[in-house]
Amino acid sequence: MNSRSYVFFFGLLSLTLIAHAYDPDTLQDLCVADRTSGIKVNGFTCKPESNITASDFFFAGIGKPAVVNNTVGSAVTGANVEKIAGLNTLGVSLARIDYAPGGLNPPHTHPRATEVIFVLEGELDVGFITTANKLFAKTVKKGEVFVFPRGLIHYQKNNDKTKPASVISAFNSQLPGTQSMAATLFTATPAVPDHVLTTAFQIGTKEIEKIKSKLAPKKG
Repeated sequence: MNSRSYVFFFGLLSLTLIAHAYDPDTLQDLCVADRTSGIKVNGFTCKPESNITASDFFFAGIGKPAVVNNTVGSAVTGANVEKIAGLNTLGVSLARIDYAPGGLNPPHTHPRATEVIFVLEGELDVGFITTANKLFAKTVKKGEVFVFPRGLIHYQKNNDKTKPASVISAFNSQLPGTQSMAATLFTATPAVPDHVLTTAFQIGTKEIEKIKSKLAPKKG
């Protein structure tokens, strides 16, 4: 293969990777998700158009604050294709995040989307960490916007110890996915072997078990 062929090949490969970097573009006006279908595809199969209604494009779940009743002090309400069937193939979604006073949305990633937050109420310390281990952090207030690049670990923390806070998040994916660092490592099923965790975090087995017990889902 000559040099021109190499250039053409790698150029074509780059364009292909860019084209497939995010949710695929829709090829029809509507492809409302048929979540009852047993057919497995990348996304959801389409409902018959005769069964589509306006309700497939509607969701009222992020209009008011969620109840925050966990130890980290935050609650996420998704407005994605699992809640709004009409988002299927459209490559966008929203979420609302509510924070108790001093609440934290713990370090996590969205493997399939960039996230943009708009602060509805309160003041938050936010930040993300690059693959070069550099932290980009800022304090954002009501009416301000902050961006978390796709796949990078990030967090949000309510500064105020007496008042709640809330944001609206926008994603360039119908289902961005979320991996919380702590929960992923310490509550996976099957469990990540203790020797992996003790070596990675340079702590003993007792400390690992203590962390697991604190993060384990509450029973009953």
